[in-house]
Parts: sequence; C-alpha cells; structure tokens
Amino acid sequence: MKSNAVVLNATVQDKKGKHHRMTFPASVAPDLSNRTIAYFSMEIALSQALPTYSGGLGMLAGDTLRSAADTAAPMVAISLVHRLGYFRQHLSDIGQQTESDVPWSPETTLPSANQIVSITMQDRPLLIRAWRFDVTGITGHIIPVFLLDTDVEGNDPWDRHLTDHLYGGDPYYRLCQETILGIGGIALLDALGCKPKVYHMNEGHAALLSLALLEDQLHGMPLHEATESDIETVRQQCVFTTHTPVPAGHDQFGIDQMYQVLGHERASAIDRASCLHNGLMNMTYIALRFSRYVNGVAMQHGKVSQQMFPDYKVHAITNGVHAATWLSQPFQELLDQEIPSWRTDNQYLRSVYGIDPAQISDCHLKGKQRLFSVVAKRTGHYFNPSVLTLGFARRVATYKRASLLLHDPARLVAIAQKIGGLQILFAGKAHPADNAGKSLIREVYAAAAHLNSSALKIHYLENYDWELGALLTQGVDVWVNTPRRPYEASGTSGMKAALNGVPSLSILDGWWIEGCAENVTGWSIDDAETEDLEAACLYDKLERRIAPMYANPSAWSRMQQHCIAINGTFFNTHRMLAQYFGNAYFPPETIPLASDTETAVPFHHPAAAPEREPALI
Repeated sequence: MKSNAVVLNATVQDKKGKHHRMTFPASVAPDLSNRTIAYFSMEIALSQALPTYSGGLGMLAGDTLRSAADTAAPMVAISLVHRLGYFRQHLSDIGQQTESDVPWSPETTLPSANQIVSITMQDRPLLIRAWRFDVTGITGHIIPVFLLDTDVEGNDPWDRHLTDHLYGGDPYYRLCQETILGIGGIALLDALGCKPKVYHMNEGHAALLSLALLEDQLHGMPLHEATESDIETVRQQCVFTTHTPVPAGHDQFGIDQMYQVLGHERASAIDRASCLHNGLMNMTYIALRFSRYVNGVAMQHGKVSQQMFPDYKVHAITNGVHAATWLSQPFQELLDQEIPSWRTDNQYLRSVYGIDPAQISDCHLKGKQRLFSVVAKRTGHYFNPSVLTLGFARRVATYKRASLLLHDPARLVAIAQKIGGLQILFAGKAHPADNAGKSLIREVYAAAAHLNSSALKIHYLENYDWELGALLTQGVDVWVNTPRRPYEASGTSGMKAALNGVPSLSILDGWWIEGCAENVTGWSIDDAETEDLEAACLYDKLERRIAPMYANPSAWSRMQQHCIAINGTFFNTHRMLAQYFGNAYFPPETIPLASDTETAVPFHHPAAAPEREPALI
C-alpha cells in the first residue's frame, strides 16, 4: 500500500450551518497482513466532526476500536462512509422534529485506501472504493477503519447514492447497503491483502459477509456446490453480536427483494442454507447460521436472546465505554495526577478510593458548570449548579419511555417544591420515520411548558450528539433510564455517567441489573405491572432516597466515589474487549463453542468429512 503521510483539510458544518476548516492527520497506511480480526459495523463514531454514526451502536463500535488501539489489538474495521450522515435534528417551539442532512466530503477529509473493488449487485457491477480513518491509541498503535463508498464514476446514478444516508431510504435501499457492507467489505479486505482469522458481525447488517467468505472458500465453484464442511469452515471464522431484543432491530426483507438485489445464486444459497425466517430473508438468522460464537451485550440480554433464538447457544459479554473518551477533563487531570496507570488499565480506577471524596465532588461540579454554560449559550436558559439535576438523553423510541418521569405532574411539582428545586434536562432524536417517537418529544415539550416554574425547570435540548451526550453524562447529578423491560439490551450512557461520578436511577434492565448497588451506585425502579406503579416507585426514590442524600454533601461525594470505583472499573471497553478476545475471538480449546453445545445447530467437523461431501446448499 502507498504511504499517505499527509495532513488533510476538512470542511465541517456545525449545528448552525456554518462551515469550519479542520485538519485530520493521516498516518502511513498500516500493514494489514497481521490483522487477525475484522470488525464490521454499519455505523462507527470515529470523531465528533464526522457524521458516521447515529447512536448507541456507533458509539459502542467507536469505543471498542479506541480500546483496541490503546491495547494494540490486531484489528481492522469496516463500515460505510455515510456522506450525508444520519441527520441534524431541528425542534420547533412545540417540539416538532424536522431533519436535515449532515453533508461532509471524505475526499478532503480522509486518505483513500487506493483500491476500488467490484461486486455484482442487482445483476450489474457495482464499484466500491474506501476511505481510511486511523484510530490511534495511546502508544501510537493504529486501528484502520475503511469506510465503503459507492459514489464512484462508472456506477449507475442510483447506486452512487447508496452510501449517502445512515439508516435512510426504504427496505430495498437498506438491503443494498447491507450487501455493500458484507460482500463489499470482504472484497475490499481481499484486495488489500488482509486475511483475518475472525470476522465480527455487529448486528445482522453485516451478515452477508458470510456468503462472501463461503464464495472464497469454494475457490470459484458455484455456491450450490457448498458442503456442510464448507459452511463449518466459514462458521469457525465468524462471531456475531446481537445488540437488541427489539424486533425492529432485526432487519428482514422480502424474498423478491432478496433475489433482485443478490441475484439468483446467492439468494438461492440463503434459501437452501435454512436462513429464512417466517418466509422472509432475516439478517439475524443468516448471522446466527454462519457464526460459531453468538453473544448478547449484557447478562440479561444474553438470556433474552437465548429465548428469542432457542436453536442457537447465546453467550453474554456486557458492553462498556472508553473511559478516556467520556471522562471529563477535570477528572482526567485528577486521575493523571493520582492514578497514572488508569489509561492503560481501567481496573486502576478502583484506586479512586484513595482520593479525597471532596476532590471527586469538585471535579463533578466543574463538569456541571461546563454543561450549564454550554446550555445557556445554546438556548439562553440558565440552570443553577446547586440544584439537583436529572438527565435523560438517548434515542427516542416508545419503549425507552422518555415521558415516564413526567407521568404524575402534580407529584413531580410537589417533590420539586419540597426538596428546594429540581432541574431536568432531556435530549434525544427520533428516527425520521418514527412518528410515535416524535410524538414523545412533543409530549415532553408540552409538559415543560406547563410545569416550568421557580421550583421545577425542564428543558429539552436540540440535536443530541457526541458533544452533548458527553456534557450531559459529565454534568448532571443523576442519570435516569426508564425502558420497558426487557427491551434495553444494555445501555451505555449510564456507564459514561458512572465514570464521572453520576449515579443512575433506572429500571432494572440491561447493564443496570449488573451495575446497580442500591444506595451505593444508584437506585432501581421496580418493574411493575403498570406504569402508574413504576412512576410511583421513581418518585418515591427521588423524594425519599435521592434528595436527602444530595442534601448531604459528604454522603453524596462518597456515592460519586463508589460509581467510579465500582462501575467504572468494570463497565469499560478495555475489559469488554479482553472478554471478546478470551471468549469469542481466540478462546482456549478447552472452552466449548456454540458448535459444541447441545442447543447449537449441528454440523459435521471438517476433519471428519470425505474429500467432497454432497452439496448442502
């Protein structure tokens, strides 16, 4: 590969539509011959300046790669370029959401991979090029991320826009994107001379990489000649992480679309390999069928996923966050002084118990003041740093129940008056096609307009993004999460908050089942039969547990210390990645994999196969 040791200039559009020049250093292209793990994700949060992500999945992917770079992991990553981003959110005076594109130019921002590959899709050739973003770790180790791009001269005009919008378009558009990610991603790695031993599929979006690997395994023979041994060879290379128990998160497409996009040979192979589900092409079931290791992203999510997919063994590796990315600057400076090793080994965060709790409290106060300063600058609304402040920020979907906190307005007002004031900050985007989610935003706006007073202050912040998410998790006093069980697979925003000494008040779902030590790292909200009862529990905890502790600075600073020492040491991507290496990527031979268990789909071991078995698919 050619060297790209240059500094590239980028023009980036800010939230007000103004353009700013930025620079991105481009290092010498790393050697890919020793990269043993390929990490595939439809979205990856690489930089605040690049709109290559929408929310939790992208943030997790970015944090994973940052930890991989810090720990010198032999990884390479594949995603799409998303030239027009996800979207910029605009909210009217009543909370009506509208959207606009977030355009950016990879040509002036990133180095090229200097490689164009061709795949067949929709019965015509499709040219794919890639741009490279280097995730650089604390020791200088680089994880190259290749962003696939179909805006290539020679492509059909419609095809040139397939890598424009993240999660945009109709199902047909989405299937084309997922074909590019899976089949195009393998084609690019092949062309770059990169032959990983492990391919990690995050969600079913990348599942079609298994077909590309199967084609490679067949060395030019048609797919219908594939045997059980051939499939097993592919399975031994693949790891699949499912990130959601919500049905909408498992993409499925009609049979006609499958044949139209993939062509007869590939579509027939999927059908013959028993990858269809309820008469539809289901990307999750393709990934399950072709993976030797499958996992959910929290212990509870692993159990829920096992129930969803009883024919496959589902493990669990709980998510984490990249500590150095999400810790506020005051905390980083304090830890650098007191616990210098925390950046290379997050377990040293346990040593925060050796730091005066007053210093912990002071660092958090600085984060709170910075949050309020930015909020005032953006909105003209001023918040009091001495007043208890709750934060609720995440993707707006009905199951996340942004309005549960406002369920009983009279009770909420009474609590605010009793405890000397209460402030609540909301943020979050609804998918452009999610009318129910958009309605929730309007509900919060209406409640704020009705309830705002000297005692209770509620505000919804526009255009939830990386910067705002960091400010909120660093600056609020309590992080609130109220999903409807069991639909919160993990959740990572509360982990970011805990790193900054912020306890959670949350439904016991996802990561919080593991992270909640009652009255130590936060508080649980009872999972009840009705929302009335759940809201009542929330209010009881707020009035009787949280507010009295907040009024006791010594007790509160001790809780902040617990959040960092207990949850910060575990819920990080350094730990998470180590578990992927030990359990999924390169497990000891003594540890049974999915193919060795009773509940796994049975296959013959390739070693026991005859020279050529009868074709399976």
